[in-house]
Amino acid sequence: MATALGALGLSQVACAELTWGEDDRFEQKPSYQQDNSIDSFMAAAIAADRGDVSALYNYEQLMSGGLFAMYPTYWRMNLELGSQSSAAVAQFVRQYPNTVMAEKLVADFAETKAATNDYAAVRQVANLITNADSSERCAVALGFNNGGDTMRAMAAKSDVWLTTKKQPALCDQLAMEMNNNALISNQDRAARLKRMLRKGKTGDIMALSSRLGVPIAYAALSEIQLNPSAFFTRFGREPASQTNQYLYLYALGRVADKSYREAALQLDFDIKQDNQRATRLLNDETRRYAYRILGVQRMNHNTDDGFNAEAVDWFRNSLDDDFNFEEAEDYAMAAIRFSRWDDVVEAISKMDGETQKSNQWQYWLARAYEQSSDAGKRGLAKRMYQNIAKSNDYYGLLAKDKVGQRFDASRLGGNNLPTVSAADRARVMQNPHFARAFALYNSDASRGYANREWNWAVKQARDNRDDSLIIAAARQAYDMGWLDRAIYAIDNTDSVNSLALSHPMPHQSAVVRYSQSAGIDPAWAYGIMRQESRFVTSARSNVGASGLMQIMPGTAKYIARHLGESYSASRANSGDTNIRYGTWYMGDILGKLNYQPVLATAGYNAGPNNAKRWQPVYGSLAADQYVESIAFPETRNYVKHVMENATVYSSLLGRSQPISQRMGTVPAAF
Repeated sequence: MATALGALGLSQVACAELTWGEDDRFEQKPSYQQDNSIDSFMAAAIAADRGDVSALYNYEQLMSGGLFAMYPTYWRMNLELGSQSSAAVAQFVRQYPNTVMAEKLVADFAETKAATNDYAAVRQVANLITNADSSERCAVALGFNNGGDTMRAMAAKSDVWLTTKKQPALCDQLAMEMNNNALISNQDRAARLKRMLRKGKTGDIMALSSRLGVPIAYAALSEIQLNPSAFFTRFGREPASQTNQYLYLYALGRVADKSYREAALQLDFDIKQDNQRATRLLNDETRRYAYRILGVQRMNHNTDDGFNAEAVDWFRNSLDDDFNFEEAEDYAMAAIRFSRWDDVVEAISKMDGETQKSNQWQYWLARAYEQSSDAGKRGLAKRMYQNIAKSNDYYGLLAKDKVGQRFDASRLGGNNLPTVSAADRARVMQNPHFARAFALYNSDASRGYANREWNWAVKQARDNRDDSLIIAAARQAYDMGWLDRAIYAIDNTDSVNSLALSHPMPHQSAVVRYSQSAGIDPAWAYGIMRQESRFVTSARSNVGASGLMQIMPGTAKYIARHLGESYSASRANSGDTNIRYGTWYMGDILGKLNYQPVLATAGYNAGPNNAKRWQPVYGSLAADQYVESIAFPETRNYVKHVMENATVYSSLLGRSQPISQRMGTVPAAF
């Protein structure tokens, strides 16, 4: 029955299905079989695209009672979301409870209302949002921050208050408006003000300084922005004041934006001058944060200017109890790069408690303790490695090597697909979330709809701790060739391990054959492919990369030319040719980058020239240190995932190679 329904596309409405119970008695449970709601889905979607509200009303009637009944109503309400009432949105959530479209409508409504400062409407729906992303969390917090519930607003403080990285507009808005929250202290304001001075955020600087009782006028900031040198020239002639402490950091930040080297010379000169004064104009706090400005800016230029230990020195000169995560991470990365292990410990201590507990920072803390002359710390490092080694992520695999453990794919099922009972297969059919996902997958609808329903279904099952349902659904997706969602399902559970589902090996004959022809490890090829496309043949990135190996058109032309072939976009994107081109290109990059797989992996993502720029100038560098200090966050995470993938695939292919051996050592650039 399950197989037959899968073939029909799971286009369903509730009906009865007979299943066997454990005691061999028939049980009657609801299932979802063919109905007309999926057949109307695309037509309703087209009506939504053209803004045809009248047609959507008709589809609401036509699709009523079906699995997809909520969609035309969602599309109709979404067309005029800003004019909807909170009561109408709440009614939609009550009508379609626990559905991904109810979650999406109410969350989008909250964002829309927060953006127009209609915070009362936000508060009226806030409790209906159950799976908010960062922008939606900020929308909800804005509602509470402006509605007297300052405590609930403070739940978002750690996400936005000291953040200096790019974040959603509503989060910037929240951070600014939290300045007036009664639970924000002047110490909080001073901490944020220093970051805004570094970033040059004029509006925030004026608002924060005013609340601190040392208002900074726009004219003063504008004057410094135009000519920071003039400010430094007159700074020594002016009396000591808190306002001037802040303006000094602002001026140094503007110079550092243009040249951290010039800013460093300015700071060194000013401190020497200041040390000769009877009354210092630069207090210790200002001096420390001035060095922090230099450290952060130096880390932003590692690709262009090369790495330098001066960044570590500048961060060490800035040591206090007031680091945000970005600053602590920069400090840690610089210290890791130059094996400054005491500084690694210091940097990690500046992160919040939860961050410190992550495998990433526990691993680097253990690496630092491992270098200690203190036998107690070395023993602690070993115990930390043993704990991290319980996981099979990138850091878990590295930790296994440290304590002499081997990754064994057979313990996680190896290549054997999990056995799924008839009852669990039936339960997939009986679950409306998975039923919608499969029906959409088998329809002509955009894959984004099916993926959204699938991800929601996995979340619901995970929240219910229903691992058996997740495995059954993932197995069915795998059997249908929907590999990326099977991978997603297993990757997004805490306790399910099935390598056959999470690390499938489609096109195995082609991957192995072309890898061998290119002189590369097939496990590495699979590691790249899993990370690039999740085995979606039609995958296309927003920059134009295509196919299983996500090859850019320019790269495909380069490959075709070297292989003596005429370039054809359609052929380059096809499964077999895309694998052949991708593996050839991996071999090409590998040969250009010292036959070092970590360098080649970084080069595949960011280009060979960037991978070279990140190599050490002198001597060699442990590969884990190279990876952790890669300047582009996307590439840094990419390399970690590919190395993890390749290690798993090497075991699945019967050619197990530990991750540390695979990664090796990164030589100096030459």
